[in-house]
Amino acid sequence: MLNKTYPYYLANEAVAANTDLEVTDKFSGEVATRVAMADAAAIDKAIGFAVGAMPALRAFPPFKRQAVLEHCVKRFRERYDELALALCIEAGKPINDSKGEVTRLIDTFKVAAEEAVRIDGEIVNLQISPRAKGYHAYVKRVPIGPCSFISPFNFPLNLTAHKVAPAIAAGVPFVLKPASRTPVGALIMGEILAETDLPKGAFSILPAHRDGADLFTTDERFKLLSFTGSPAVGWELKKKAGKKKVILELGGNAAAIVDGDQAGKLDYVIERLAFGAFYQSGQSCIGVQRILAHTSLYDALREKLIAKTKSLVMGDPKDEKTFVGPMISESESRRLAGWMDSAVQAGAKIVAGGKVDGAMFEATLVENVKRDSDLYRKEAFGPVAILERFDDFDAALATVNDSDFGLQAGVFTDSLAHAHRAWDELEVGGVVINDVPSFRVDNMPYGGVKDSGLGREGVRYAIEDMTEIRLMVMRETW
Repeated sequence: MLNKTYPYYLANEAVAANTDLEVTDKFSGEVATRVAMADAAAIDKAIGFAVGAMPALRAFPPFKRQAVLEHCVKRFRERYDELALALCIEAGKPINDSKGEVTRLIDTFKVAAEEAVRIDGEIVNLQISPRAKGYHAYVKRVPIGPCSFISPFNFPLNLTAHKVAPAIAAGVPFVLKPASRTPVGALIMGEILAETDLPKGAFSILPAHRDGADLFTTDERFKLLSFTGSPAVGWELKKKAGKKKVILELGGNAAAIVDGDQAGKLDYVIERLAFGAFYQSGQSCIGVQRILAHTSLYDALREKLIAKTKSLVMGDPKDEKTFVGPMISESESRRLAGWMDSAVQAGAKIVAGGKVDGAMFEATLVENVKRDSDLYRKEAFGPVAILERFDDFDAALATVNDSDFGLQAGVFTDSLAHAHRAWDELEVGGVVINDVPSFRVDNMPYGGVKDSGLGREGVRYAIEDMTEIRLMVMRETW
């Protein structure tokens, strides 16, 4: 079970300032623990400590940063079951998915430990004309300065890790605001970081209400803001961020194309589509929301996918048999149910699922959804997938691109030409061939275009954003 209370972390130290934030068990609805909340004064102090930590972090060599990250990996392994149960309770994530996220947390810190000692520079050849004779140039990467991180509720361990681990590897101090619905995992991470010899002020982890956390965005002492969350909030934060660099990992309504040559592989395709659409109750920005199947296999795929969807167990996320747990809140469930009802009134048909009880939303398949509906155009962020047919592969690509979002897409095909055409034509940050768009490994570049965001995560790519190039030119004689 969770601790009765959790402190926040200010300048590397636990502070039991209050117990103002109630964190609920998302399945039972009962209060599971209480967490300290930071006010504007605490956030301001944390930023000041982060600024003050810069000289010590510059002197904190890569091998020590690596040791910090390796310590975290060791402690995450030792506390694996605790972390998984905390995630299951605070996020309502089925226990098997929770264990998978702890594994990814460990992977992300392992990759960061490796990258910490290979943040290299380069020699720049200036001999492009006679005037540069005798001059040499060198480039190295240096920490950008204090960073502001805002992480979401749906992957409260690993998406937090994708900010924290690169920051430690790069040697930048940070102040993190975890999602107020799911702060416990980040605070356990803070407890483990507090065991290390990171310089004072290197990190602060401060749960705070959104309306009281403007400093995370507006304070000019921050040199970078990294936000993961909804598009509406993300783009508004960018407007307020001023001169700092902004990295946004936002939403999507990801599509998966099933080409006409996949009739003999439908069992595999169905397994992956069901996983991509309904794992952790569809609350993933790269969850499968739109399924485009070639007319030649549409009916067979539809029948198999309906059967698979109906077989998924919905219930208590602590039960290992459960595949679909609760959505993060009843209000989110009501929102999605409203979109679904509107689509049905406009002619859509629910072919599997559709039942809603509080925060519990049954895995649901819908077809004949009009393309101007909220359910089609917006990010569902819940266990609903739309099924549609296509006749022409190029037309299917155009349908995928007919979206305000562009995070990742999946294409099931045996055609190398179609795979490359999808890679060339799809307006997304990543194309996954022969798997769902929900596939992610934690060292790959990850991010989107259009309303899906700016920049890329993935440890090495995040380190590049958290550092900047510094040039030295040397004249050998004068």
